[in-house]
Amino acid sequence: MNRIQKAFSNGKAFIGFVTAGDPSMDKTQEFIMAMVEAGADLIEIGIPFSDPVAEGNVIQRANIRALSAGATIHGIFEMVEKIRKKTEVPLVFLTYLNPVHFYGYEAFSKRCGEIGIDGLIVPDLPYEEQGELLPYCRKYGVELISLIAPTSEERIGMIARDAGGFIYCVSSTGVTGVRKTIATDLKTMVGKVRSVTKLPVAVGFGISSPQQAAEIGALADGVIVGSAIVKIIETNGGDAAGPLFEYVSEMKKALGGTGGQAV
Repeated sequence: MNRIQKAFSNGKAFIGFVTAGDPSMDKTQEFIMAMVEAGADLIEIGIPFSDPVAEGNVIQRANIRALSAGATIHGIFEMVEKIRKKTEVPLVFLTYLNPVHFYGYEAFSKRCGEIGIDGLIVPDLPYEEQGELLPYCRKYGVELISLIAPTSEERIGMIARDAGGFIYCVSSTGVTGVRKTIATDLKTMVGKVRSVTKLPVAVGFGISSPQQAAEIGALADGVIVGSAIVKIIETNGGDAAGPLFEYVSEMKKALGGTGGQAV
């Protein structure tokens, strides 16, 4: 059983997202460990990019802050190496394709494998073009995680059958961001995915409150929270570790967990 599988083996998984380097690499490391200690089952680490087309204003601003502070892929790799020495909680990069292409598909995948990255989420990599990256991910033991959107419809089966790690179900059309309500028929969507794959199904985009987490957790195997976490960091800056611990603890509790991961 790999680390991603373990994340879904103890009840509903809470998956938290941070942008690497916001406000600094040292603080990102501190924030990730606070979330792990609060009960996060898997951490998504966003590689900052100048044109994050799937992101709303909150995460766009985080990308700008991180890049302005000097975030680089090399620095992010070094940070992940330090985190991996402290915890076995699975770590996944969320990155746009351009930085991976610039670094080199094989070189990037190899480095991910070396430092203990368990998976990649690439929002702007179409299913039909996964062949550019997937062979290198498989070569170095990195799962290429697929996104399935409400608009995927007849493509759901095709995408899910070839996916790795877990299925990232996008709850709403449009970009990331906190939403008061989620109108998508998630029950039907998750059901379609489960009919063609045994991989865990996690739902993201718009989830921010414990009530939303509980409702979606009743349908899926896990929930993904990004903008609400990044907003806490934006509001509290370098002092965000405490508020993040409290928030993740509440969200994990809403999913039926007790919080507090072994590190």
